[in-house]
Amino acid sequence: QVQFVESGGGLVQPGGSLRLSCVASGFSFRGSAMSWYRRSPGKGRELVAAISYSTGENTNYAESVKGRFTISRDNARNTVYLQMNSLKPEDTAVYYCNAGYLAPTFNGPAWGQGTQVTVSS
Repeated sequence: QVQFVESGGGLVQPGGSLRLSCVASGFSFRGSAMSWYRRSPGKGRELVAAISYSTGENTNYAESVKGRFTISRDNARNTVYLQMNSLKPEDTAVYYCNAGYLAPTFNGPAWGQGTQVTVSS
């Protein structure tokens, strides 16, 4: 059974930082690219960042987060991270992870609960 468990969200002031974690199970983590998505009120799901499989040599970021967010992975822990710096109010959203590089591999009930990030003074 595929499962994603996201954590690390919270309330942070503009300019602050957060580190999100996602523990994945039920599929070949090392053999899968991984991605972070976000969804905010009134907006659809947005691909935020992606990292290629195995060593994670390749990464891809949404224009809106380039230079501020960094995705990384730890295959020994089946975990993908999203380091978020210089946070802005427009980064407020629920953040989710999934397998895949340009599109989510698993859909429907496989999506986790996500972790809420709120950027506000």
